[in-house]
Amino acid sequence: MPSSNMTLLSYFTRATQLFPEKEVVSCPPDGDQRYTYAAFADRVTGLAVGLAELGVAEGARVGTIGYNHHRHYEAYFAVPLSGGQLHTINAVLPDSHVSYIVNDAADSVLLVDPGDPLETVERVWDDIDCVEHVVVMSDSVPDTTLPAVAYDDIVVEDATVEWPELAPDQPAGMCYTSGTTGKPKGVEYTQSMLYAHGMMLMSPASMCIDESDVVLHTVPMYHVNAWGLPYAATVAGAKQVFPGPAPTVEELAHLIEAEGVTLTGGVPTVWISMLEYLEDHDVDISSLDRIVAGGSAVPEGVMRTYEEKYGVTIDQAWGMTETMSISSVSRPKSYMREWTQERQFEKRAKQGILAPSLDMKVVNTKGEEISWDGETFGELWIRGPTVVDEYYNRPDATADSFEGDWLKTGDIVTVDGHGYIELVDRDKDIIKSGGEYISSIELENQLMGHDEITEAAVFAIPHEKWQERPAATLKLRPESTLTADDVREFLSESYPRWWLPDTILFVDEVPKTATGKFDKKRLREQFEQTTLEQTPDR
Repeated sequence: MPSSNMTLLSYFTRATQLFPEKEVVSCPPDGDQRYTYAAFADRVTGLAVGLAELGVAEGARVGTIGYNHHRHYEAYFAVPLSGGQLHTINAVLPDSHVSYIVNDAADSVLLVDPGDPLETVERVWDDIDCVEHVVVMSDSVPDTTLPAVAYDDIVVEDATVEWPELAPDQPAGMCYTSGTTGKPKGVEYTQSMLYAHGMMLMSPASMCIDESDVVLHTVPMYHVNAWGLPYAATVAGAKQVFPGPAPTVEELAHLIEAEGVTLTGGVPTVWISMLEYLEDHDVDISSLDRIVAGGSAVPEGVMRTYEEKYGVTIDQAWGMTETMSISSVSRPKSYMREWTQERQFEKRAKQGILAPSLDMKVVNTKGEEISWDGETFGELWIRGPTVVDEYYNRPDATADSFEGDWLKTGDIVTVDGHGYIELVDRDKDIIKSGGEYISSIELENQLMGHDEITEAAVFAIPHEKWQERPAATLKLRPESTLTADDVREFLSESYPRWWLPDTILFVDEVPKTATGKFDKKRLREQFEQTTLEQTPDR
């Protein structure tokens, strides 16, 4: 029997009825906005009615190409509460990916931010064959060739609505993978999946969110529903802060100070850059209790500095688009608090233990489960109520990535005797040299532990004799005089000579993907014709 208790309606009503006075703070380009959950409820209702007047019916897909602000947050609820499917589209993808994704999903309406997102839609408009309406998420429409209306003009004031009774398996969300190994792949999230993931994030076993928190949304709202944090923070009744498009670390730091932020999350590059800013500027971030970091590992030195100098705990996390983002978080278990700090950091440096309700196994190349000994590694398989079991419209990719209800993640991991997952590498990123494996992630973590290195990406390049060899691209601190030989000398203290990168490049900025991860695909493409003459000692 359909149950609204397993849908986003229960989230919406709990927040707006029990915490109507709690604040939502937003920093969009057209002026900062501060309102309460009570006013949020009215805006969501007005947007739902406005979209219905545009012809958005139950089952329709509404695409969004936008950043972190209150209008985007309102759409997070108005669309799925109406029985539609919210399709968040990465705002900085190549044009060809945007047109492919919109057409593949068959979006009937696009909610688009002014600026770069609107310009992207203008460029690809002739290649899109499904969109009936473009709504600019602003109070007015800038000059455009598109038949567009302003978001604020379609939000109906003093509206009332009778929300439809939706089944838990009603499609409610949609995201596409980044397309690092071919065309982006679509995944659909149901009402019950969004519900389950939000409850998972709230739990002490995950992000431990409650109504006393002030949550800063640093993860882009176009990326896996901002890791699900807007939903989890809403049902918790927490104050929420949306920093607007492409916030700088300076803006984030001052928002933490001004709004009393207690919890935020994002990729490690953000927090590494913020440390550099904090070292040279007087900003009070004492309200901040914890940061959840994912996408890649946080260097231990960064974790230590935040904890020892600023009293901020960084929790490593792991997840995928296919798992609705966060699926494990690493923090010491209660009995580990008696351990030395060194032993605790060994656990915290890992990707952690699996979130409640999920199952996992680790298999070797023969599909056999391996021991949880912290040394033997294999591919992580996962299943559960927040894990998809197919790709949208892609039976070929589904056959490759799923085994029954198990998702074959492509992540190579070890699991220790305490159940802590440690990511060794992505299957496509591990370096296969002369029949031996070299972990790019392990080398990156070691490199970013050097005082003079702020960013490091390690990737494989072809080698005639050894098949592949590691190369490293590094960003140094401005005052650094580090040389390639110095880097190899540093690594040689911990690794054998054949692990050391044959090629080391120093750059002003390591290229990153649209979600802030190091873009190894682009780095590999730049070097795919390279043949190295140097051969490592083995």
